Amino acid sequence: MSELNERLDNLKQEIQQEEFLEGKGLSNEVNIRIFCYDPKEEMTVRHFIEQLMVDQSLECHLIQCNLYQIFLKICDEKRITNGAPAMEEKKGKDYLLQQIQRFANNKAFVEQIQYGPHNAGDVLMLTGIGEVFPFMRIHSLLEALQPEFSDIPILVFYPGKYDGRFVRLFDQLEPNPYYRAFNIV
Repeated sequence: MSELNERLDNLKQEIQQEEFLEGKGLSNEVNIRIFCYDPKEEMTVRHFIEQLMVDQSLECHLIQCNLYQIFLKICDEKRITNGAPAMEEKKGKDYLLQQIQRFANNKAFVEQIQYGPHNAGDVLMLTGIGEVFPFMRIHSLLEALQPEFSDIPILVFYPGKYDGRFVRLFDQLEPNPYYRAFNIV
């Protein structure tokens, strides 16, 4: 069994544990956990998530939020999806990025992710982090999510590295500071 598959099996067990679901042992920190993996393993991780979402034997309730799908929904609501290629061609990619980031911001993502009421046993699972780059960065989104999801765990599937102080997408981009999360396995 590969190291990644072993870690994914351990993750499946971990997310069902009372300590994880209740955030025990985190010194009163927000219950945010990051599962880091090599971006080359994206398809394996996606397959695992698909299987996890249909697993009827889990002792928790997973709420998957694919950030790329949320991003596309926000763009559709602003009616920019079809016009984005022409805007990029005419005014450049930096201009397009700047325009999109005006409305596809942390507040818009939080509004799309928010649901209620949160129930015991819920786990908010964030996926699609690599796909939504450079329009959204996980460190700033997690800061915006903390006040809204302080009562349930947040599990981030992150194609990169997290050393407890910095997240580094794809293990190649400029690291961004984030210290409120914990590596899960």
